[in-house]
Formats: sequence, structure tokens, C-alpha cells
Amino acid sequence: MYPAYAKWIQSHRDLPLRLNQWCNVVRWEFKHPQPFLRTREFLWQEGHTAFLTQPEADAEVLEILGYYRRVYEDLLAVPVIPGRKSEKEKFAGGLYTTTVEAFVPVTGRGIQGATSHCLGQNFAKMFNIVVEGANKEAQHVWQNSWGLTTRTIGVMVMVHGDNKGLVLPPRVAAQQVVVVPCGITVKTTQEQRDAIAAYTNQVVATLKKAGIRAKADTRDNYSPGYKFNHWEMRGVPLPPELIAHLDEMAGCVNAAFHEWVQAVTMKEGEAVDRVEKVARDAVVLEEAFFAAAGKAMEGEKVEKTMAAKVLEEARGAQPWMKVEDQGGMTANGPQG
Repeated sequence: MYPAYAKWIQSHRDLPLRLNQWCNVVRWEFKHPQPFLRTREFLWQEGHTAFLTQPEADAEVLEILGYYRRVYEDLLAVPVIPGRKSEKEKFAGGLYTTTVEAFVPVTGRGIQGATSHCLGQNFAKMFNIVVEGANKEAQHVWQNSWGLTTRTIGVMVMVHGDNKGLVLPPRVAAQQVVVVPCGITVKTTQEQRDAIAAYTNQVVATLKKAGIRAKADTRDNYSPGYKFNHWEMRGVPLPPELIAHLDEMAGCVNAAFHEWVQAVTMKEGEAVDRVEKVARDAVVLEEAFFAAAGKAMEGEKVEKTMAAKVLEEARGAQPWMKVEDQGGMTANGPQG
């Protein structure tokens, strides 16, 4: 790619050059791949940019890192810690690397979520990417590189998933609500079945009209229990359960939410409004996901010295201090 940059960029008027691409990458240099976390082939989004000055490059590094943080926190409800990699961990050949790091409660380990690198002028010198500045003097460009991969899916699954299966935050769930008719037996008349189906469709239509991704599971070859398990394993964040006995139970709807939302029973007239209100307020549910993940992460932070950490075999948070680099950015560095 960078040999092409050397041809495309000839003058300061050609800058900044900012290219983004989505592509699949194959890497064979490691063993024991793990689905979504570290695989030999993966889909990623990566950007390669060139600027005339370092301050412009520095500003973009933090801008992109902020976007990646929003992907995790605003969409996936996964809290992340932004920071700067150490010299040993930074991108090989780059000037410095920034990262967002997530925490996986099940393993007690951190995981790199996404990175935004400032390559400095190192690659420009290697590939002779030179421009003529406004002062008519030749200079090498300043370059950045940044990327986000399908690892985001793996992190989301590990952070929110539980023993019952997949748990998806409302903003990224393909189906936010699934309505399951219940209580239909061999004694249920066709008239009652039609009434149940009509009311089920009414609930779903109302939810869709409110902008909620909803569907009805009306399969007649599976029991309600099978359906509940089916959708729970697939991560539906808000699965209300529609009770079938509309005449005997005065048309009640039992909304079975996840553990952080209390289950409620509603009359027929208020069922749609109540479910719609809870489902529409995606911010509340998203905050619940985010708070649960943040609580798990904070619970694992224990301030210890490195010696105590090794001796006691405990997880620890090594203190870091802030350092000002040459570009004026605030970064993290270990206390010496």
C-alpha cells in the first residue's frame, strides 16, 4: 500500500490522505486460534492516513481511539480503558500505539479491543513518501494506522454472556423482543387460537411501529419452553411471554426480562404500552448492561505491589503515572 502512497502523494496539497478499508486478513504465524478473539482469518476495518505535521497526526490518533471506545461502550455496552501501549507492546516500527482495553470477568484477564497507531515518519522514510512543503522544502509525511476487528464480537459475548447463553445489548440485537403465545392446548378451540394469534400480532405490530425490532414466534411444533430457551440462547434482551388464556386470565401478559429488570404481569389493555415503554428505552437497558460489566471489572481491581501480586498469585492493578510526550499528548507510563 505504501509504495502507492509514494506515487499518490507529491505535494502538501495532496494532504491529508485518509483511506479506510474493510477486508479479510489471513495470518499463519500463530498456533491455537480462538474463535473471534484470535483467528487465522478475520474481518477488520483499518485505516491508513498521511499528514503534513505531527500535531495533525496526533489529533487523529485520539479521534479514532474515541470512535473505537464509543463502539464498545455506546453500542456493545462494554466498558473499556483507553491508554497508551508501552514501548515493548507498541506496533513494530511505529512511533507510539494507543489502545482501548476491555476486561473479561470469566478469565480475569484484560483483552485488547482496538488500536490506533501513530507511525511517525518511520514508514515514510522506508517507502520514500515525500512532499514538497509550502516553503518549497522536501519533507517526509506523518502517518497513522488504526484498526478494529471481529474480536469485538468475541469480547461482547464473553463480557455479557451467562450460563443461559448469549446476551446481546439492545442496540445491536437483531431481535430486541420476541413474543411467544403460551397456554395453547388440545382443548383450545380454533376461535381461541385465532384470538391469541390476532393479539400476538397486535403486540408485535405496535412494537415495530415504535421502532422496536420485534417478532412473534408462532411455531406450532415447539413448546413455549423450547421457544424461551431458543431465544434466550440467542441473546434476545427483552423476551415477553404472551399468556394464551385471554378470557380466563383477563388477558394478562407476563414480561420476562433479564435478571436486572424485574418481571411484571400486566393486563391486556396495558401490556403493549408497558412492554413498549421498557423496550423503547434502550438507554436504560444499555446502561444496565454497561453497569453490570463495569461492576465486574471494578471488582477485579486490587491495588497491590508487583511482588505481592506474584507471591500471593492474586490479580493486581499496577500503579501508572502520566507522562507528557514530545507531541504534548498525555500518555500512561509505568512508575519507575
